[in-house]
Amino acid sequence: MNHRTQETIERLETADWFCAVGRNDTENATILSSWKEAIESCASEEWQDLLLEAKNQYTEKLVRISKERFNQWNIIGRELKAVTIPLVSRKLQPVMDREKLPKIFEDTVNWDILNLAMEAEYADVYPPGFFTSQGYWYIKGHFPCGWQGSFPEGKLIIY
Repeated sequence: MNHRTQETIERLETADWFCAVGRNDTENATILSSWKEAIESCASEEWQDLLLEAKNQYTEKLVRISKERFNQWNIIGRELKAVTIPLVSRKLQPVMDREKLPKIFEDTVNWDILNLAMEAEYADVYPPGFFTSQGYWYIKGHFPCGWQGSFPEGKLIIY
């Protein structure tokens, strides 16, 4: 794990995830008002497709720039999962227990955080993008969970 990735993980570790859910503290996103709405949004086929497309676009750019580095993707991914999965579990357990949140919530957050770490790991090849912006919202205490409009036009949906 490189220095950028370690710093990213440390910022995530010290942040108070979900402390600002539902708080109207930005004009840069559409803010939902309940966990029910947030789960419906994050579980939507459109949002799940957008998350997959964001990862695919990033990896396509990596392949074009450095096939040699891209060929390490799965190895690095396994190494990072050993760090990101326990991190996500620690951060999610209190809110999942309190709010009785479904597995799709945990799966979505694991996907976001792993891909955020992957973007940090490959930042020397291609600049971080979509998942790094997702990380911003986790650190600010929100849950990024959807998109309003046609991507990339439109607005992020957060809780």
